[in-house]
Amino acid sequence: MTKEIIVNSSPFMTRVAILEDGELSEILVEDKEKKSIVGNIYKGRVNRVLPGMRSAFVDIGLAKDAFLYVTDVTESLADYDFEEAIEGGNKRKRRSSRYRSPSIDELLKPGQEILVQVAKEPLGTKGARITAYLTLAGKYLVLMPAIDHLGVSRKIKSAEERSRLRKLLSRIKKRGVGLIVRTAGEGKELSDFKPDFKYLLHTWEEIKKRADKAKPPALLYEEPDVFLKVLRDIFSPEFSALIVDTEEDYQRAVEFLEQFQPQLLPKVKLYIREKPIFEELGVEPQIEKALENRVWLKSGGYIVINETEALVAIDVNTGKYVGRTDLEDTVFRTNLEAAREVARQLRLRDLGGIIVVDFIDMEKRAHQEELLRLLEAELSRDRSQSRLLPLKEFGLVAITRKRVKESLGQLLCQPCSHCKGLGRIKATNLICHQILTDLAKLKGRLSGDTIIIRAHPSVISYLKERKEKVLSPMEKELEAVLLLKEDPLLHEEQFDILPTRSGARFI
Repeated sequence: MTKEIIVNSSPFMTRVAILEDGELSEILVEDKEKKSIVGNIYKGRVNRVLPGMRSAFVDIGLAKDAFLYVTDVTESLADYDFEEAIEGGNKRKRRSSRYRSPSIDELLKPGQEILVQVAKEPLGTKGARITAYLTLAGKYLVLMPAIDHLGVSRKIKSAEERSRLRKLLSRIKKRGVGLIVRTAGEGKELSDFKPDFKYLLHTWEEIKKRADKAKPPALLYEEPDVFLKVLRDIFSPEFSALIVDTEEDYQRAVEFLEQFQPQLLPKVKLYIREKPIFEELGVEPQIEKALENRVWLKSGGYIVINETEALVAIDVNTGKYVGRTDLEDTVFRTNLEAAREVARQLRLRDLGGIIVVDFIDMEKRAHQEELLRLLEAELSRDRSQSRLLPLKEFGLVAITRKRVKESLGQLLCQPCSHCKGLGRIKATNLICHQILTDLAKLKGRLSGDTIIIRAHPSVISYLKERKEKVLSPMEKELEAVLLLKEDPLLHEEQFDILPTRSGARFI
């Protein structure tokens, strides 16, 4: 299988596509004006303590107070015996039998200052989920400043390798802090871990210095942007190429890899063609399909995906597929194909929480068991944690998948003003991104001409507010004048780009 990472950047957003044999398997999107806060560390102030809910609300400077559950405090304070460490700093633990779990009002008081880290983005009407159990992730290691522990990712299966890694880290680990070897650390030597550990310790010391001086609420540490996180967490020798479309991203990739993975430098490519990179490589149409509810299968069947605040419902249908032998065989083959596509769509759309899949009923027990085995195998390829729960009495399958941020649909779309929130339209920044993409196609054709951009007032307003940052550089690139015209009769997703003769005016 050929795997590639494609990076498309604009003044509005960064989009990272992961392709497997040319097919889009994962898309990561970051709004440059509204970055993810997962992993950020804050100095907060406790506003309310709710013993009945075993939780507290903490002001960290966001629109809504963040939610802190009692176990997210005791994890960093209690004396635990650790059984195992897993990817990214999470863990399974076993309490000492003598340990009594304290109540939230014993641990926290209103007005108390506390260091916390964001574990989940604010989702819907809910505030951010935070934890007092802090972790800092590097390329190969995760540093746990408050817990003295040494662990290895569970995804590293070899007992011999796990033992080797523990022995290596015991030579550099300092007393009072914990370390976990990430999956990327498999097969690495002490010389690979030392710079990572040194960097993480330095970062933690800087956080402590800021915390001593800051008054809550205050941001103490900000996670890297999506591009650097992809270089740190995803890009590896199994990828054949990392292709970027800006010189800035190319330089950032080179600087990062020179420090941490110099052997991957030859795989970094700068895309220089005039046609937008996502269109050239066929990514754009696949993203558009990922925003639709219905997904067609190659056989002619299809699945329907409906995302709600509480859960995601997926329905499997035979559609145009009529099979070759009998009904049971037709249903079985459709379900197998759907299982592969369901697992792919969960990754692609970044769907989380509770997912209920309504496969077509099958009578043979052997077919049911094979379907579940296939689905479980496909889910194992996912970087996010998931669990398969067959609900036999209802003929359904439930999947729980870790959710820490908004799904792809929530990131790229916004509630539609025309249908009172019953449906969705593309977000304003995505429409502006598409306008810039279409303008880029005109490069070299309209020297000295005037280009009128006609769009909905909300889109024009968004562009005007960013004139110096976005439009002026585009005018220089096109060697043309850009004029903005509001048209309230246009749908918010619609726009026109109208080249005219030099000096043309509009009303």
